[in-house]
Amino acid sequence: MGDVATWDKAEGTLKRILDDSGKDYFVLDKDGAFYGPKVDILMKDSLGREWQMGTIQLDFQQPRRFKLQYAAADGTQKTPIAIHRVIYGSLERFIGILIEHYGGAFPLWLAPVQAVILPISDKHADYAQKVLDSLKSANIRCELVLRNEPLPARIRDAEMQKVPYILVVGDREVEAKSVAVRKRGQKESQTQKVEEFISQALADIIAKV
Repeated sequence: MGDVATWDKAEGTLKRILDDSGKDYFVLDKDGAFYGPKVDILMKDSLGREWQMGTIQLDFQQPRRFKLQYAAADGTQKTPIAIHRVIYGSLERFIGILIEHYGGAFPLWLAPVQAVILPISDKHADYAQKVLDSLKSANIRCELVLRNEPLPARIRDAEMQKVPYILVVGDREVEAKSVAVRKRGQKESQTQKVEEFISQALADIIAKV
């Protein structure tokens, strides 16, 4: 779309901007939008494949076609230049690459479920519900798993889902008002007071751990 002179001007403008930025870039011929040249931001997934994510496009053409004008400082009418910007491409593509990047093991601050609570038996369910309520009150994303399955099976399922924290509660935890905390990737658990765990988790979330 448009004339060669306008395209040359747009491409020259983008080249000067990229040169001034000091960032590495390369030119991919004939890959511009139909209305103007663009800068694409490429990101690599976990397999090293490149995907176009963000894009900034310099459009001299469509404002002219739509007869857009603005009053310049000298009082004359000028045709604006449109800048099309997409921060991360399609949302689905961005989320897909994010999942691949982390292999499903999202950091605590980003994980959809940050902690799961597993009562050892039915008699610990009421206390587990209180722990759930306390965590939710602190805006920690958590779930209570009450399925009629052995504890090791429920722990294995939480590990498969790559939940950052597994909290197990039994007789000792009920008596001490605590939780047995197992962090993702670790086999050993650590007993903490519920308030202590909440404080630590919130600090880790704020620190983007």
